Amino acid sequence: MNPPTAAIEIAFRIPGTWAHPGELVERMPPGYQLSPNGLILPDGQRVEIAPMQPDKQFAKIFASSCRRPATDDELERVNRYSVNIGLMGPGGSLDAARTMMEAAAAIVQAGGAGVFIDNSALAHGGEMWLDFSDDGSPDALSFAFVSVVRGKTEAYTMGMHVLGLPEIKMRRADIEPTGDMIIDVLRYMCQSDKPVEKDHLLVLESGQPLHVVSKAESEYPAGSPMHNPFGCLFLLPSNEIAERN
Repeated sequence: MNPPTAAIEIAFRIPGTWAHPGELVERMPPGYQLSPNGLILPDGQRVEIAPMQPDKQFAKIFASSCRRPATDDELERVNRYSVNIGLMGPGGSLDAARTMMEAAAAIVQAGGAGVFIDNSALAHGGEMWLDFSDDGSPDALSFAFVSVVRGKTEAYTMGMHVLGLPEIKMRRADIEPTGDMIIDVLRYMCQSDKPVEKDHLLVLESGQPLHVVSKAESEYPAGSPMHNPFGCLFLLPSNEIAERN
C-alpha cells in the first residue's frame, strides 16, 4: 500500500548521556556506522541522524508517554540526558518501520536510554525497545509504534501511518470493559493481506464481527509527524448495522 500523499517520515528522539560524539561512535554495535551522512545499517540502508540539545520539558514528557514504565535506571539517564539523537527515515510499511526499529535499537545498544516516537507521542524504555527489535513481528511493531487514546466516548489509534495503515476509531461503549477490542482490530489490520477500507467486514479472532462504516481525513494537518494520509476508519459492531437496516 503506497501513501496517497507526501512520503511518510518516521521520527525518533533517543536520549543519552554521551559526553561527546566520539563516545557514541565508539559504543555502536558491530556492523553499524555513524558518519556525517547518517547512520549506516549493516545492509547498507541509511537513516538520517540529527543530534538535538536537551531541554527542560523532555524528561517529563518521556516518562509520562511510556506505554509501560521504563526502568529506574533508564528514567534516571533520561533525567540527566546530554543530547537527544534524532533519527529520521521513511515509513509507510511494516518493513520500513522494522528498519527504523533496528536503527533505533543500535543507538540504544550504544547507550540510549529509550525511544520517543514523534509520530504517536509514545515512548519506550531501552530494554523494551530491544525486545521489540528482537521480536520484529507485526504485533511487536504495532505495540511499539501505535498509541491508543481513550477519550470519554471514543477510543482511537495514533501512529498507524508509519505501518502504512489508516487510524482506527471506535466507541468506548463497544470496546469495554477491557478495551482490548481496538487492539484486536489493530492486530487484524497489521496481519491482513488486503487493505481495510469503508464497508469492510472484519471478523476478529474472538469471532466478533465489525463493520467499517465511514472513513474520514486525518485530524492532524499535513506536515505534522502525526498526520495520517490514509485517513481514519470508524468501526461499529455488525449486529448494530443489521438492526439499522
